[in-house]
Amino acid sequence: MSLKRLALLITIALCLQLGFCSSVQSAQENPTECKELNFVFLHGAGGTTCAMQLLADTIAEQLPTYILNYEHSNPNVKIRVHSLNRCYPNDVDITTWADNIADSINKHFHDKRNLILIGHSMGGKAAIYAAARNVGDLADKVALVVTINAPIKPLARCRVSGGGSTLDYCRARWLLSDRGVCTSIAYHDSSEDGDWVGRYKHWLAFISGEGAPLSKQFDFGGVDPYPWDMDDGVVPVSAQYSDEADIVYYGEHGHSDFEALNKVAGFMASEILRYLFGGNIECSTFAKGGSLEHESDWLLGKDYWQDLVGEVPISSGTVWHWNESYTKWQEWEDVVGNRLRGDKRSSYQINRVRSSVLFTSIEELRWLNPDEPENCQLYLRTRAGPRNYLQVDWNIYGQGLLPAGAKRDHYEVEIASGTPLTNIRGVSWASNSPRDLRMQIWSEAESPFQWFKAKWRVYCKESRQRKVIDEIPAQSLLETALKITFQAQLLCCGSELSHPELPRQLPYLPPAPVPDVYPTHPSAQAGLPPVDPGKRS
Repeated sequence: MSLKRLALLITIALCLQLGFCSSVQSAQENPTECKELNFVFLHGAGGTTCAMQLLADTIAEQLPTYILNYEHSNPNVKIRVHSLNRCYPNDVDITTWADNIADSINKHFHDKRNLILIGHSMGGKAAIYAAARNVGDLADKVALVVTINAPIKPLARCRVSGGGSTLDYCRARWLLSDRGVCTSIAYHDSSEDGDWVGRYKHWLAFISGEGAPLSKQFDFGGVDPYPWDMDDGVVPVSAQYSDEADIVYYGEHGHSDFEALNKVAGFMASEILRYLFGGNIECSTFAKGGSLEHESDWLLGKDYWQDLVGEVPISSGTVWHWNESYTKWQEWEDVVGNRLRGDKRSSYQINRVRSSVLFTSIEELRWLNPDEPENCQLYLRTRAGPRNYLQVDWNIYGQGLLPAGAKRDHYEVEIASGTPLTNIRGVSWASNSPRDLRMQIWSEAESPFQWFKAKWRVYCKESRQRKVIDEIPAQSLLETALKITFQAQLLCCGSELSHPELPRQLPYLPPAPVPDVYPTHPSAQAGLPPVDPGKRS
């Protein structure tokens, strides 16, 4: 019986060879090589495969155009695409989650390489972990990891509404039978994992968030989960990436908007495919940052502040005058500052120092030429009484415009430290110019003696070119067909097909320990039950 099967397989192999080895002219007209793209979609905590369905469908709709253009430019190459969208236990720790992903890929995509892992939230965090730590030998198979609003940085650092812990909030928000997922979200820092993927593979990170820390855009039940951070309703925007990622900010959107909004899913699909097949990707890159701080006074009530941040110092100096008269007041006129090239003025500060309050005054202060925004000269008219001197320190600030053609992308503002009852209620760009990086920040604090220190960062757009498809090795179509036949022959004859080990040249990260409870958090003394790994069977 085995001889008959062997004869049949040899016949099939000969037919395949005759089919592929036709005339030379036919071989030149038909593709001879194949490149595979294997998409793996990974839902987040509390999610199912339905969460990734719209994005998967949108990518499938847009793919034919990219494939057609690539095959037209490379007539000897054929593109093959496979997709895997499965459900995983959605409440387990990151190590177990990554193991489940690897098990699923090795079972359903056991002969596939060139993996494009697309993970939402915790699915993206686990994908980064699995690739960086070579879980299930995935590292060599992964070409690109795409994360969508993933909690890359630990959320335990964030202040939760009501003063509770991130761990408790996670469990209450999702009503999860938490088997480690909340602990991983709260305490596992995936920055190192992400930097490894960005350095040795490719990492495309989609991020979004609200317009101000205390915005009502994505409140849950009327409550802002992270009142000191700009978040998407689940994850602060500043925690959704690390330095080595190609970051794409896609606007003021909620954590799962891409699951239901065609416009958002269409944008993401287009960016992913341009990243794969070549095209300009507008990524976020850090431009400037700073801090501000305020403290309320001792009177009961509420104090309010409005700050303009992001300016650049242009010039500064001191005006000093002495009235030598014993009987008369004296007045002076001064013009200070200079003209700008390539920038525009923003604001000025004037301080009268070491001068008598009663016998000296600043009579008039204005821009010398109000209709010329490039002119940073100030007109200053001062006055002093008999035998008095006047000293005025002045500072002039410019807008610090980006170079012509460059554009701003987004800002991030957060309260880094402070007392309760302090908020940043509003943030906006200072002007409509896409080159202007200045921001207006509105903050408040209850009195008395409440204080806070806030940090702000501004990002601009940077056009980057990526073409992952060129890094994917091509395989001969004839070789592929013969390999399938050869495998069938070996299995028919009762032999095991052995695959030679690939050289391990990349410095994989070691698996992260997963303690039952992290001792750095107060819950370590709360007597919590041990984590059930929840391994997928």
